Amino acid sequence: MACLSPSQLKKFQEDGFLLLEEFLTEDECVAMQQRIGEIVAEMDVPLHCRTEFSTQEDEQLRNQGSTEYFLSSGDKIRFFFEKGVFDKKGNFLVPPEKSINKIGHVSPHQDATFLYTEPLGRVLGVWIAMEDALLENGCLWFIPGSHTRGVSRRMIRAPAGTSFLGSEPAWDNNLFVPLPVRRGGLVLIHGEVVHKSEQNLSNHSRQAYTFHLMEAAAGTVWSPENWLQPTTELPFPPLYV
Repeated sequence: MACLSPSQLKKFQEDGFLLLEEFLTEDECVAMQQRIGEIVAEMDVPLHCRTEFSTQEDEQLRNQGSTEYFLSSGDKIRFFFEKGVFDKKGNFLVPPEKSINKIGHVSPHQDATFLYTEPLGRVLGVWIAMEDALLENGCLWFIPGSHTRGVSRRMIRAPAGTSFLGSEPAWDNNLFVPLPVRRGGLVLIHGEVVHKSEQNLSNHSRQAYTFHLMEAAAGTVWSPENWLQPTTELPFPPLYV
C-alpha cells in the first residue's frame, strides 16, 4: 500500500488538505462515471423527497435537515439536488442527470460540523475528481491552516429533525485559495479545515466522488448526536482490521 511521503504528510498537517495527482486512471474514472450514470438513470424520487442540498444553516434545516428522506439516508442510495432544478410543483426543469448535487459542496463549512468525533481530528474527507475541476467549473477552495482552530458549530439530531449548536464564523473570502484538480486527482481533506466550492455556471460538468473515513483508534467516540448513525443492517465498515 502506498504511503504519503514525509513532505506530503508535513504539507497536509500544515494546510489541512493535500492533492494527490493521477490517483485514478482515465479508465477507472470512466468506469465509475458509467456506474453512476446507471444509478441516476434508474432514479425514482417522489415529489415530496426532491431536496435541494445545502450546507447553509437556514436552508439545511428548512429543506433537508428535518426530512426523513435525509435523516435515514446513511445506509441507502438517496439523491440530493442542485438549486433551481425544480419548478414550484417539484418537476424537473433540467434533465435529471444534470440535476444531481449529491448522491447518498458549496458554502464554506467544516466536515466535522456534520461528522463530529471526540477527540477531534479523527475524520478525513476523500474527494476524487471524475472530471477536471478547475476555476471555471467549480473547483474546491480552502483556508490553509484553518483546521487548527477547532469547530465552532455542530449539527445534531433533534426531536423535530436536526438543529445546530454554536454558530458559523463569517469566513473572510480573501483567505480562501483555489485547488484546481485534473481528472483522477484525489484530495485529502482534514475534518476541521474550512472549504467550499463555487457554483458551477460553466458548460462543463465537474463530477466528483467523495466519502469520509474515521480513525477508529482506541478512545475515539463517534458522537451519538450526529445526524448520521450506523445501523444494524449497515454498520460503518472497517477499512482494515
